[in-house]
Amino acid sequence: MGEKERGRLVWNHSTHLDGLIPRLEKLITRPGVGTVTPGVLSRTRSHIPRLQFRISVPIRGGFKVIARQGKSAQEIFILTALSQEELTAYLDNL
Repeated sequence: MGEKERGRLVWNHSTHLDGLIPRLEKLITRPGVGTVTPGVLSRTRSHIPRLQFRISVPIRGGFKVIARQGKSAQEIFILTALSQEELTAYLDNL
């Protein structure tokens, strides 16, 4: 991926966590980030007051990330050349 290229945000669901899409649009501008695909939105038992990201598992070419806010969680699949540490640090600052 060249320096000027930006990643791609895939819109395959109609519902997303509040505030998630602007953060993902910022994420795809980072060099080394390719395709970002929001996945299943689900309910959780615990309450997380502000949006936070946690890397769940490595996938081929990237990572599965769980975004949590309130009593909702959403899977996000990120294809990236970044290491887990680099991606975690960047997600923490979104």
